[in-house]
Amino acid sequence: MAHLSARADAAYQNDYHHKLRSRLWDALEGTTYGERHDDGEPPGFAYSNPFPPYDMEEGDDRKLLVASPEEELLANVAADLLEEPELNIGEMPFHVDDVTSLDPDVGEPGTRGTIETGTGLLVRIPPWRCEEYGIDHPGGDTAVFWRPEHSMEPLRKQLEDNLDQKHDRFAHDHLPGPSDVDGDLFDGYELIKTFAVPVTVTEGQEMTYVLSKWEFSYTVRDDHHRRHLNLALDCGLGERNSLGLGFVNITEKTRPGESELEGADAFA
Repeated sequence: MAHLSARADAAYQNDYHHKLRSRLWDALEGTTYGERHDDGEPPGFAYSNPFPPYDMEEGDDRKLLVASPEEELLANVAADLLEEPELNIGEMPFHVDDVTSLDPDVGEPGTRGTIETGTGLLVRIPPWRCEEYGIDHPGGDTAVFWRPEHSMEPLRKQLEDNLDQKHDRFAHDHLPGPSDVDGDLFDGYELIKTFAVPVTVTEGQEMTYVLSKWEFSYTVRDDHHRRHLNLALDCGLGERNSLGLGFVNITEKTRPGESELEGADAFA
């Protein structure tokens, strides 16, 4: 977690994605992780927006979370932010005051909890699967953004397939991935909202993405399920995690034998 302070009064910019992504890749330049830039594979990290997401006055505190299954990657980012503490995210000027480490974990088997998308979730349905889900496709090779009218099945399938890719790249080969085990990743899916946002994908290229925000409930079935959920915390869910999309947080956690109230207190 990077602890930030605003260096000047500034309006909050919701289109922070491209500028913040560039800063993080700059921090990884010259390392083995920097070679992943634009290789088309999951990058192995995800990050939050600067939060809370409100207009700021000089001296206001903000925070930024960066997650990864690879501790050395995070160490490189942390060292760079501390060495170059001036952090300009578009028109939002910050100073990095400190960097601290966190170790989120969904909990041992039997733990119940809620994971919330801290940033918009990008789920696209490839054209060759649209007929399978009864989705009208406009033609061509363009993927279709998931919307509530498409039902939950394509969303669950795309999230699982995407997490499989991350598992293949960042987990041990001999361990089963999300699609290799019985049971869904989440027990419940509560849609908070869908919204469209312009995102600078590359310099000079802006696209409008249809995103969604969710609360996912879970009950940890076993150690494999725990690994898969923690991988989602480390890598993000859905696509374009290197743009800051699909970052997720644990918002509630109740361990076996605890009441809901005790779990909330313990997590807080």
